[in-house]
Amino acid sequence: MDAKETPPPAALTRVRARALLLGDRIATAGLERSDMISATPLAFLAGANGFVALYRFGVAVMIGLSPLEEDEVLGQIKLRLSGPHKHIDDETAILEISPEFDDKFSPSGSLALKDSSPQRLLVVADALAKSVSLGRDEREINAVFDIIEPFAAMLARKGRPPWRRRAVLKLIGQTLLAQHRVSGRVAVEEKPDVLWDRPDLERLYTRLEDEYELKERGGTLKHKLQTIVETTRTLTDMIDANLATRLEATIVILIIAEIVISVAQIIFWRH
Repeated sequence: MDAKETPPPAALTRVRARALLLGDRIATAGLERSDMISATPLAFLAGANGFVALYRFGVAVMIGLSPLEEDEVLGQIKLRLSGPHKHIDDETAILEISPEFDDKFSPSGSLALKDSSPQRLLVVADALAKSVSLGRDEREINAVFDIIEPFAAMLARKGRPPWRRRAVLKLIGQTLLAQHRVSGRVAVEEKPDVLWDRPDLERLYTRLEDEYELKERGGTLKHKLQTIVETTRTLTDMIDANLATRLEATIVILIIAEIVISVAQIIFWRH
């Protein structure tokens, strides 16, 4: 009996997925095209075998593009970009695609996918976009924390807050700016719309969510932002109380001065 022939292994394709946080917003309106895969986010095929997804909160995800193809896509995106960042945040993942795989991360750190269908790539792009956006938000919030720490240290050491009003106002401004950017950037808890049509990809998204710790990082970010807002409110209340005390003291001094002047005038006129 002839031995059964061993079937050849399935072809393995390895591509790079890259998420770039380019600026505050990408105006995707008007960029719709006949070959687009998704409208929100705007996703379409590009290059020889590439995939591009554009997110309104300033992130572009490119999968399977060569460096020259990436530069061409980025050149077109810059025309639609508002609030460009000097430092571009980057999140990269290696995708290994083969029918033998099971949509999970391998020990080497690469993501093994069954196929490169646009729906699967949309799920991967969503996780990468959220991760790179969270990285930017974490850095901005930590920068505000670095400013708050000296204020808290002085309050603990001297028992009173620093009364440099301009510095406190600057801190309040930075807190409001960080709060606006973080709250308006991206809702980490929201799942990609593609899961409504492809519930079988829910497990892939859950694995990506766990790998990049999206929920945990989003929760930590909200907690830090809440702490910053409460600290800023406390400092503001202390400054307002101090100003009120000074105003009351000034009024008392003025009343006493007026009484002294009145008494002096009475004595002067009597003599």
